Amino acid sequence: MRPAVARTRAELADLLSARRAAGERVALVPTMGALHPGHASLMTVAREAVAAGGPAGGPLVVSIFVNPLQFGPGEDLDRYPRTFDADLEVCARAGVDVVFAPSVDEVYPGGLPQVTVHPGPLGDVLEGRTRPGHFAGVLTVVAKLFGLVRPDVAVFGQKDYQQLVLIARMAADLCLGVEVLGAETRREDDGLALSSRNVYLDPAQRRDAVALGRALRAAGEAGAARGGPAALD
Repeated sequence: MRPAVARTRAELADLLSARRAAGERVALVPTMGALHPGHASLMTVAREAVAAGGPAGGPLVVSIFVNPLQFGPGEDLDRYPRTFDADLEVCARAGVDVVFAPSVDEVYPGGLPQVTVHPGPLGDVLEGRTRPGHFAGVLTVVAKLFGLVRPDVAVFGQKDYQQLVLIARMAADLCLGVEVLGAETRREDDGLALSSRNVYLDPAQRRDAVALGRALRAAGEAGAARGGPAALD
C-alpha cells in the first residue's frame, strides 16, 4: 500500500492530527529523495522506535525535499537526482505512512529565510570547512521539518556523521523535544557507502572511493590494535 502524500503544511497536519491526538508517537526520516536501501534501513529503525513506544506504534513520516539552502554556488542543486515515483515504491515497501514532499515555496514562504540556525564551531571544520554555509542550511531545514512534523523520534544515517552530531546537538541545545537516533551505514558489496550521489562516479572514481574507504578502515584497525591513533605516528 502506497503512503499518503502531503504536499502542503495543511495536508501534513490533517494526516497526523488524529493519530497524534490518540497519543501515538510520530517518527520522521528526513531525505532529499533518490532513495536507496540505505534510506530504507533508516525507515526500519524509525518504525522500530515508534513501535517501542506503545502497543499501537505510530505513524512513520518520510520527507522528500531537495533543500536549496544547503547547496553552495556551483554545487549540484539542479542536477541532484529526483526520482519521486521510485521513491514512493521504496517508502511503500518500508511501511511508511506519510510522505511529505513540499515545494520550496511551501518550506520557505516568502523566499529564503532571514533567520537561520548557526551550527557553531563544529560547522566550520571537516566538511564545513570546504562547504561554507552548508550546515547552517541543513540545520535550518531540519529545524523547520521538526516544527512541521513535530516528531517524537527522527532518524539520520551515521554515514553523514558530522551532520548527525550537529542535528543531535541542535535538538538538545534548543530543547526541541525530538529524540535523534543515528542508524548504521549501509554499504554496497564492494564496501562503498550507499549514497544517492554515487551515480556521479565514473569507474575510476569509484575504484578510488572504495580504496580510500579500505585504507581508512585498515588505519583504524591498526590504530586500535596498537593502542590508539597516537601509535600510528
